[in-house]
Amino acid sequence: MDLQLTNKTALVTGSTAGIGLAIAQRLAAEGARVIITGRTEARLNEAKAAILQQTPQADVRGVAVDFGKVDEVNRLLQAVPRVDILVNNVGIFDPKPFAEIPDAEWLHFFEVNVLSGVRLARQYFPLMLAANWGRILFISSESALQIPAEMIQYGTTKTAQLAVARGLAELTKGTGVTVNSVLPGPTASEGVEGFLEKMSGGKSREAAEKEFFEQARPSSLLQRFATPAEVANMVAYLCSPLASATNGASVRVDGGVVRSIG
Repeated sequence: MDLQLTNKTALVTGSTAGIGLAIAQRLAAEGARVIITGRTEARLNEAKAAILQQTPQADVRGVAVDFGKVDEVNRLLQAVPRVDILVNNVGIFDPKPFAEIPDAEWLHFFEVNVLSGVRLARQYFPLMLAANWGRILFISSESALQIPAEMIQYGTTKTAQLAVARGLAELTKGTGVTVNSVLPGPTASEGVEGFLEKMSGGKSREAAEKEFFEQARPSSLLQRFATPAEVANMVAYLCSPLASATNGASVRVDGGVVRSIG
């Protein structure tokens, strides 16, 4: 299927590994000009090499940015003044008992997971409306709907992303711009591997995954971690002109974890 993304410019935040890198790879393979972000030049170079290995003709460049720092976000906006597609993927998570999460950590989570997307959309969204075409996606999580007891601060920010996305979608009425959220379930990204190790208590990778789905996510129908590519396939479609009738939606790629028909 041709997703009609040739020559579209896409910015994918947090895209040096995991879901973000898979999204950048998929968009590049579809002919989009892709801008990736990471916190170091070394990580950006590794990610760019991975994209070019898969798609040698890809048009890809990287910008180093820490989304917890406003001045660095502003430099990104100066370096990339406009885009056709914005994928707000950057995010942080950390399992921690609720009573041990200080105010500073709550604020940092909100800064990175929510305000990063707000700041970028504030610049790009009006330009998309003026051009009468654009795509904004927030990579949220099934944790936005089922707040995980082991990381309430993370789930709260993921819910906030859904609210921001739906609010922006309300402003697109009658235009060619869409704003949607994608809700991955447990996915085998780089960060999740560290999360599993922290939660496993020394068990093997296979045993830790089995225990995770038995105890933490028993409602999963997939009963395994999704691959980043499985999430990226949905994201790429929603970025495309083919998804013009999908707007203001929260699209689940959660392996059936959320027990809901709505």
